[in-house]
Amino acid sequence: MQILVLNGPNLNLLGTREPDTYGTQTLSDLESLVRTRFKDVDFQFAQSNHEGELIDYLHGARGYDGIVFNAAAYTHTSVALRDAIAAIDVPTIEVHLSNVHAREAFRHHSMLAPVCRGVISGLGMTGYLLAIEALIQPST
Repeated sequence: MQILVLNGPNLNLLGTREPDTYGTQTLSDLESLVRTRFKDVDFQFAQSNHEGELIDYLHGARGYDGIVFNAAAYTHTSVALRDAIAAIDVPTIEVHLSNVHAREAFRHHSMLAPVCRGVISGLGMTGYLLAIEALIQPST
């Protein structure tokens, strides 16, 4: 099984960026957590602050079994990322570390959710683990 774990803008600053909102763990911590929990899954981890590069990662994931995608602020603005997810036909789960619905109103709408299998928000890094579980378990 191959899964892409893709992170968008500013997530490279995890651990130091607004720790009250995003916690103190880093992307490296996330990768270790995921690899330790799911030893039999082949993961690709990627992060970019650039929308076009995120689209390239999505296009490159055609043929994968799933994608866990935290598009960060692009979630609320990017028709291009929405179209890329729709175009590749790979099950994608949108994740957010913070509860976007408990934050500013502009964060309450996702451009990506309509083309994703599901959305997990507000559970910190546990949300990534739950998204992976959902991708490896058969749908009911």
